[in-house]
Amino acid sequence: MLRPALGSGGGGLTHGPGCSDPAFKWCRNCGKLKAMGSTRRRGKPPPLDPDGLERLALAYVGRFQTTRARLARHLRARLQARGWAGDTPPDVAALVDRLAARGLIDEEAYAQAKARTMAARGLGARRIRKRLRADGLEPPAWPSPLEARAQALAFARRRGLGPFGPPIADRRARARQLAAMVRAGHPPDVARAVLGFDPEESDPLD
Repeated sequence: MLRPALGSGGGGLTHGPGCSDPAFKWCRNCGKLKAMGSTRRRGKPPPLDPDGLERLALAYVGRFQTTRARLARHLRARLQARGWAGDTPPDVAALVDRLAARGLIDEEAYAQAKARTMAARGLGARRIRKRLRADGLEPPAWPSPLEARAQALAFARRRGLGPFGPPIADRRARARQLAAMVRAGHPPDVARAVLGFDPEESDPLD
C-alpha cells in the first residue's frame, strides 16, 4: 500500500505495510502513482559521422517525397543540431547528388504531388510557384486560364467567400475577401470575377 508523504514539502511517498516497491512514486498534484524515471530526459545524440549522415538521408528519402534542396536543408539542420565527428567537413551536396543519381529523389513527382495538393486546397498558381521555388524547383508554365478560375472557385467555396457565403453589402468586407484570395495566390482579375459571379449560372467556369 502506498500513501502520500505528510508534511509541507513537495511530492513524496511513504510505503504502507508490506509495500516497498521503489519503482513508483506518488504525485501529490494529480493523486496518481507514476513510474520512477518516466520523466528522465534523453541525452543529446552523438555527433554525426559520414555513415550516420548517409543513414539520415536514406531514412528521409525513404519516408518523404522530396527535392535536392529540401533534403540538403534537412541534413544541414541535423548537422547544426548534433555536430560533426568526421575527419573532413561534411559534403552535403555530394551526398544529395549521390542519392539523386541512384534515383532516390524524384523532383518531378514531388512537384506534381505538391501542386495537386495545394490546388485541391484552392491555392492559386502564385502561391504554388512560390512554394516550388522555395523547394529548389522551377515551376512549369501553369495553369491555364480555365484551371486558374477553377482553383479560385475552389478556394472561395472552401472559405465561404463571395457567392458561397452570406450577402455582403459592405465594400470593406468585399475588399477583405478580395485580399484573402490574392494572398492565396489568385490573380486579382480572377478573384474579382469569382467573387462577383452568379451561382445560378449553368457553368461558372465559362
